[in-house]
Amino acid sequence: MGELFRSEEMTLAQLFLQSESAYCCVSELGEIGMVQFRDLNPDVNVFQRKFVNEVRRCEEMDRKLRFVEKEIKKANINIVDTGENPEVPFPRDMIDLEATFEKLENELKEINTNQEALKKNFLELTELKHILRRTQQFFDEMEDPSLMEESSTLLDPNEVGRVAPLRLGFVAGVIGRERIPTFERMLWRVCRGNVFLRQADIEDPLEDPTTGDHVYKSVFIIFFQGDQLKNRVKKICEGFRASLYPCPETPQERKEMAAGVNTRIDDLQMVLNQTEDHRQHVLQAAAKTVRVWFIKVRKMKAIYHTLNLCNIDVTQKCLIAEIWCPVSDLDSIQFALRRGTEKSGSTVPSILNRMQTKQTPPTYNKTNKFTSGFQNIVDAYGIGNYREINPAPYTIITFPFLFAVMFGDLGHGILMTCAALYLVLRETRLIAQKNENEMFSMVFAGRYIILLMGIFSIYTGIIYNDCFSKSLNVFGSSWSVRAMFTTVKRNRMLQLDPAVQGVFGGPYPIGIDPIWNLASNKLTFLNSFKMKMSVILGVIHMLFGVTLSLFNHTYFKKPLNIWLGFIPEIVFMGSLFGYLVILIFYKWTAYNAEISKDAPSLLIAFINMFLFNYNDPTNKPLYRGQMAIQCLLVVIALACVPCMLIVKTLVLRKQYLWRKHLGTQNFGGIRVGNGPTEDEAEIIQHDQLSQHSEEEPEQSEEEAFNFADVAVHQAIHTIEYCLGCISNTASYLRLWALSLAHAQLSEVLWSMVMKIGFSPNIGFSFVIFIVFAFFATLTVCILLIMEGLSAFLHALRLHWVEFQNKFYSGQGFKFMPFTFNSILEGKFED
Repeated sequence: MGELFRSEEMTLAQLFLQSESAYCCVSELGEIGMVQFRDLNPDVNVFQRKFVNEVRRCEEMDRKLRFVEKEIKKANINIVDTGENPEVPFPRDMIDLEATFEKLENELKEINTNQEALKKNFLELTELKHILRRTQQFFDEMEDPSLMEESSTLLDPNEVGRVAPLRLGFVAGVIGRERIPTFERMLWRVCRGNVFLRQADIEDPLEDPTTGDHVYKSVFIIFFQGDQLKNRVKKICEGFRASLYPCPETPQERKEMAAGVNTRIDDLQMVLNQTEDHRQHVLQAAAKTVRVWFIKVRKMKAIYHTLNLCNIDVTQKCLIAEIWCPVSDLDSIQFALRRGTEKSGSTVPSILNRMQTKQTPPTYNKTNKFTSGFQNIVDAYGIGNYREINPAPYTIITFPFLFAVMFGDLGHGILMTCAALYLVLRETRLIAQKNENEMFSMVFAGRYIILLMGIFSIYTGIIYNDCFSKSLNVFGSSWSVRAMFTTVKRNRMLQLDPAVQGVFGGPYPIGIDPIWNLASNKLTFLNSFKMKMSVILGVIHMLFGVTLSLFNHTYFKKPLNIWLGFIPEIVFMGSLFGYLVILIFYKWTAYNAEISKDAPSLLIAFINMFLFNYNDPTNKPLYRGQMAIQCLLVVIALACVPCMLIVKTLVLRKQYLWRKHLGTQNFGGIRVGNGPTEDEAEIIQHDQLSQHSEEEPEQSEEEAFNFADVAVHQAIHTIEYCLGCISNTASYLRLWALSLAHAQLSEVLWSMVMKIGFSPNIGFSFVIFIVFAFFATLTVCILLIMEGLSAFLHALRLHWVEFQNKFYSGQGFKFMPFTFNSILEGKFED
């Protein structure tokens, strides 16, 4: 459990890998995913590295596999995913894989080319079949005397009798149905009305051989006279991408051609079916292994990318790599290297050599499926510094609790818990389904966070005694009204006597008395209760955050930060806001129901405390000696400010001058005068450099300390902390505001929707079911999803700003190990 509270201890190590075993060793390291490789060739172009040709070959194989995958998806064939984790192929197997993929790609391309040519031929024959059928209908209609007379108006009336209809030329073709109106207008305008157009729609859609889409077309026939009109008509047809087909003039020839076309269509349909069956067979065989091929190729590509980060010694027989790795996993890494050496058949073992370095290691926090969601919440704010205390373990409890304070409702908490339980109990099946919906993936990743938020919401709902805006009368009420039956009937508004002892003779057993749900001053009572509760929780949360900074200072051996940082901060906050919390508890215990009317206002008392105003007749003291204690606390708090602002900076400057003038030079020479010993100087130097030059540890001593920079930095930190104590405490009042808003919104929803179903004017029972369905939908959409998201964001802000800024800097960089997990999960980023 220790790794939860602080990031893993990391070390920089050097790997010496023999050329013949380097590939297998890196493969084994990728399987365990515990090392992060450093780029030892930052100035070398990626196209000039040793294994660039192998990377290109892998990319070419990946391209071919993507083509196969695209064809499989186009054919609506499911890709088989057994969850298998295939071993990385050896380099010598790359030639066989390339040959297999090349053969498969060429076969698919050939099938697609042949299929497209056959479909194109089939389309042409189908269009010709429709043309022959429709043109025969057109000619049959033209033989009608009335239509003959109508068509003769295209010519000069004086020549109608001398010109035979058969001497008219015609063209027939097929055009897209949506182009017909424009096509007709263009023919009329260009040919000046000297053409006769007939068209008919083809009822069945035709398949485009190039795109595979279904298009709707129409058959047309255009009658004209003369070669000039013929040329114009053909150019217009060409411009509108109409397909023209030869059509015989005599009915007998058209009938013979139609018979031949039908025969060819039947033969072509049979060939198309056989081609499609062969294509389906090839794709189904590929679908069974394409995922395994993808994993193999992308693992190989990742290995060669990693090998390009290594250096090659002068003998060209050894690769040198530098890695960051957890100290606790060194044995696993050594075992993986031995496994890789044995697999490659090499007799020379790989060497792992730990190195001493001043570089800052990456931050690595081990997580599991339960803690990963909370760790992601922390990392979204910023990756912690190396070995800095990790807020995630505390967030596991505080985050869902603060969420529940704002969301507290027993009914809504039960619904949220049930939804989260479904995701948790069926997580194995849901992971196997690999749902690619982004919203579902985000919710599923935070299923344990939602589960805890629901459980805590149930608890706070019991404390608030709130279930879908209604109170649960489990233990009865502590308020007695038995002696007032007559008075109750005569008066609509009554005030119960709080001095009367209730059923239990004291506080309600758990939560809030249910009678408050009926009271007209319910909101006033809950306002006071929840506001004080918010202040108490906020101050405790912030004091806990300041306390955690002590563990950081102790671990990094910074005594100056403890004496002039942590202690003034905790005293400042405790003497002001910790005292306010004590006053809240004191007022709750010191004033009972009989004398509660004489209780002074805490807000006025707190303001008067800062103003040193103790002559306010409207606000009496809470206890004897209040003035002296409050004045002392304010003076102590004010005294903490110069300690953080001035004293710490002066001490840092004095330590610097002490080292410079009286200490040993460079902490390695002869001790002079009364300066510090070498051990003391080393401690002082560590503390000094950790404050001002952590990012540049090799900086010279003169450049390590700049009084102006340190003074400004310390002033900003002090002002931010002192003002932040006030603003952060006020920020926790959002717990009060959102809790009341959620309760009021739930009450409004009940009174405006669900109450209608119980109205005595509505006599139909099925109306209740309709109203309840409407109520349930609004409850889930508004109160669970929208209000839940709002409370989630506010709880997130309270942790990022009000809690983590007390001890967590979040300026580190994340440990990014070389691993194959992303490839196995289907995320193929390099």
